[in-house]
Amino acid sequence: MKQAKNRCTWCGTDPLYIVYHDREWGVPVHDDRKLFEMLILEGAQAGLSWITILRKRENYRKAFDHFDAKKVAGYDGKKVRALLHNEGIIRNRLKITAAIGNAKAFLAVQKEFGTFDAYLWQFVGGKQKINRWRTLKEITPTTPESDAMNKDLKKRGFKFVGSTICYAFMQACGLVNDHLVSCFRYHATEAQRSRGKKYKS
Repeated sequence: MKQAKNRCTWCGTDPLYIVYHDREWGVPVHDDRKLFEMLILEGAQAGLSWITILRKRENYRKAFDHFDAKKVAGYDGKKVRALLHNEGIIRNRLKITAAIGNAKAFLAVQKEFGTFDAYLWQFVGGKQKINRWRTLKEITPTTPESDAMNKDLKKRGFKFVGSTICYAFMQACGLVNDHLVSCFRYHATEAQRSRGKKYKS
């Protein structure tokens, strides 16, 4: 009989959540478009569960031009109204307008640093921070790094980037490895990091 894999318990039994956990969560991301996508989706999650956003991710990709920041930054009032009528996404005006403002701020960061990737990874010294948690209770919702990211993003005009959102973003995009040490992905993610593997959407 094939032995069941040990996973972080937060992913539960939902197949979509399991695939996300097994293939994506915690893998270092260096692709700017993917980073922009995750930043917007993490902001959209505020007050909701991540599985809700995962189930709508393909709808978001279609609605937001596959997270092309230049296109999103150019959205006008007509586009906002269309998005507010799009049942496939979270129809929250503040979150939608924040995504547009964040796209403009994102482009400004790219212009200053060359890539959004270079800007973001400076908060962890340019390499993935490896934690060694044994239980979910040990994992804090924020860290000094997420506090610093939150402060700097807000200074640059980003919205829906509180420290908790920033830390969830850091976990998802592999700036930190927060898989439990008992999870089969813990060492696999470390191996991907050491090989310099970059996630491409």
